[in-house]
Amino acid sequence: MEVLPLVALVAGSAVVAGAARWTRVSAPLLLVAAGLMASYVPGVPSYALDPHIVLPLLLPPLLYTAAVDSSYLDLRANIRPVAMLSVGYVLFATVAVGYVAYLAVPGLSLPVALVLGAVIAPPDAVAATAIARKLGLPHRITTILQGESLVNDATAITAYKVALAAAVGVSAGWAGGIAEFLLASVGGVGVGLVLMVPIHHLRKRLREPLLQNTLSLLIPFVAYAAAERVHASGVLAVVVVALYLGHRNWQVDFATRLQEEAVWRMIAFILESVVFALIGLQLPVVLKGLGEYEGWHAATYALVVFAAVVVARFVWVFPATFLPRISQRIREREPDTNWKSPVIVGWAGMRGVVSLAIAFSVPISVPHRNLILFLTFTTVIGTLVVQGLTLPPLIRLLRLPQRDAQAETLAEAQAQSEASRAAEDRLAELLAEPENALPPPLAERLRTVMERRRNAVWERLGEVNAVTGESADEVYRRLAGEMIASEREVFVTLRDQRRIDDEMLRSLLRRLDLEEAAAYREDAA
Repeated sequence: MEVLPLVALVAGSAVVAGAARWTRVSAPLLLVAAGLMASYVPGVPSYALDPHIVLPLLLPPLLYTAAVDSSYLDLRANIRPVAMLSVGYVLFATVAVGYVAYLAVPGLSLPVALVLGAVIAPPDAVAATAIARKLGLPHRITTILQGESLVNDATAITAYKVALAAAVGVSAGWAGGIAEFLLASVGGVGVGLVLMVPIHHLRKRLREPLLQNTLSLLIPFVAYAAAERVHASGVLAVVVVALYLGHRNWQVDFATRLQEEAVWRMIAFILESVVFALIGLQLPVVLKGLGEYEGWHAATYALVVFAAVVVARFVWVFPATFLPRISQRIREREPDTNWKSPVIVGWAGMRGVVSLAIAFSVPISVPHRNLILFLTFTTVIGTLVVQGLTLPPLIRLLRLPQRDAQAETLAEAQAQSEASRAAEDRLAELLAEPENALPPPLAERLRTVMERRRNAVWERLGEVNAVTGESADEVYRRLAGEMIASEREVFVTLRDQRRIDDEMLRSLLRRLDLEEAAAYREDAA
C-alpha cells in the first residue's frame, strides 16, 4: 500500500474516533459506518485486509493492551464462565453455525460450512472492550466479556485450521483435530510461561525508560512469533505474558510506567480506530466474485447466518450459566447470578476484524471462498450495528446495578489512609537516623505532601463548593493548575527574552509537568 492512502486511513480513523467521544454512539459503530460510507466515495483506494499483516502485526498489540489492563485476580475468580465462553462456546458456535449454513446454502459442503462457522465464531476483543468501557457494565460482566475475548481467538483459529484441513481433503480426523487443539493451547500457554519471567526480570533491570518502552513495544510480537514458530497459539502466549506483566507492573519504576501508559494508550487508540474503519472499507472487496450467490440469494443467506450466530450464543449462554449451578460450591461462589446477566452476555457477542482477517486467509482453492468472505462481512457488520446499537437501551431496560462510585471512593480513601500511616512510620524511622538528617522545612515538606495525598481522596467524599459545585480536591487542583500555568508563562517569556535558553526551558517545563501530573488525577477515558 502507498504511503498517502495509509496516512489518510490513520488520520481519518483518528478524526472519526475523536468525534465519537462527543456523541452517545460508541467509536466502533461510528468508525464502521464511516468506513462503509467512504467505500462508496470515488477515488478511495481499495483497503483489502491482508491476514499476513492483521494477525501477526495488529492482533498482538491489541491483545497485549487489553490483557495488561485486565485483572489477573478477577479473571481467575471467573475462570469457569470465561472458559465456558472462550472455549466451549466457540467450538459450539463453529459446529452450530456451520451446520445451519450447510443446510441453508445449496452446494455448500459441510467441511466448508464448518470453516465459515470457525471464522465467525469468536466475538472480538476490541469490540467487547470498547463497548463495555463505553457502557459502564457491571464489573463481573465486563470481566467475563474481556476474559472471553482474550482467549477465544486462539480457539477459533485452531478450529479454523482443523476445518480447513478437512475442506481441502488433508484432515487427520477427530484425533488429529484434538491433538492440534491441545498443541496450540498447551503450547501457547507454555511459551507464555517460559517468556514471562525473564521478560519481567529484564524490565526490572532496565533503568532507562526509553529502553523499557522499546522492550514493551516488542513484547507482544516476540511472544506471538515465538509461539507460532513452534506451531502453538501466539494469542495465548501474548495473553499469558501480558497478564503476568500487568499483575506485576508495580515492580517497574514510575518513569517507565508513566511513559509506557501514554505510549500504549496512543497505540491502542490508533490501532482500534484503524481496525474498525477497515471493517467498513471491506465492502467493495467482499462484493466481488459472488457469482451465483449475488442478489437476494446472498442477502437471504446473510440473514440466516446472522440469526444463527445470535441464537447459538443464547442457546449456549443460558445453559452454561445455570446448569453448573446445580453444584452448591458454584452457587456459593456466584451468589448474585440472575437471568439478566446472561441476557447481556448473550447479546454482547459483536464480531470484528479477527473474523475478517481469518476469512481473507482462506485459500483461493477452497470452494465458495467469496461467499465465506461475504457472509463473514455481513455477520460482523450485523453484530456491530444491530447488537452494538441496541445494547445500551437493553441495559437501561434491564436496570442492571451500576458501580457504586461512592463505595469505590470510600474504599480508595481507606486504602490510601492505611498506606499513608505506613509511610509516616517509615519517614519517622528514616529521620531518626543520622545519615538522613534534613532541615526542618524539608522534613515538613515531606509530611505535607504525604498528608495532602491522604486527604485528597477523603475530600472527594466531602461537601461541594456552593458556588462552583466542585469538591475541595477539585478546587485545589484547579488553583494548582492556574499557579503552574502562570509559572509556565514566565519561563516562556524569559526564553523569548533570551535570558534562558531552550534547553533550560525544557528542563523547567518538565519539572512543572511532573508537578501538574501529581496535582491532577486523570479522568478515566
